[in-house]
Amino acid sequence: MRLVRVVNKTRGTTVGESVEVASTSLTRLWGLLGRRGLDSGGGLWIMPSSGVHTMGMRFAIDVVGLDRQMRVIKVWHELVPYRVTSVSLKMQSVIELAAGKIRESKIEVGDVLEVTPQAS
Repeated sequence: MRLVRVVNKTRGTTVGESVEVASTSLTRLWGLLGRRGLDSGGGLWIMPSSGVHTMGMRFAIDVVGLDRQMRVIKVWHELVPYRVTSVSLKMQSVIELAAGKIRESKIEVGDVLEVTPQAS
């Protein structure tokens, strides 16, 4: 799976060094199912996506909803298993992160994130 680096351009903070890209039907459907957690620098960028669920998951996650310009339009802190986010037609993709990562990287609604290929 392709890995990217995600930076909060607005705040100058690193969101994730090794965020996986889920851009096929299968990778979007499977998501984080079957995993026991995410490390601090990991995550999953799901695109396209207008919302997510945590059905069948074993751990809480932070979720960042993004519009087409990579502007943060919604955040969900520590979404526990068996929950569903709201759905938004403005939301074009979401990034699932380790619980607490939104606070750690100071992500707020209105911030702009930047995604670049992971450095090898």
